[in-house]
Amino acid sequence: MPQQRKIPMRMCAGCAQHKPKKELVRVVRTPEGEVLLDLTGRKSGRGVYVCPDPECLKKARKARRFERALDCEIPDQVYERMEQELEGAAHE
Repeated sequence: MPQQRKIPMRMCAGCAQHKPKKELVRVVRTPEGEVLLDLTGRKSGRGVYVCPDPECLKKARKARRFERALDCEIPDQVYERMEQELEGAAHE
């Protein structure tokens, strides 16, 4: 009988629900200090996960959960770029 593979679970920074890692989008702080969306989940750096829902991104932004998890200040234009990328990925 084949062994069941464990599904990695991650918590969304916006709604705080645990979901399978593949359903979430990773926000990463690269070693250079740049903060960006990691749609592939393979970029190196410190990461935090969020649902691919703009509402969850807004909740996480309001509660400053990305700043705490990534241990850095995040400018408004980075949030705006992440919102645009999320909406673009949702339409594909």
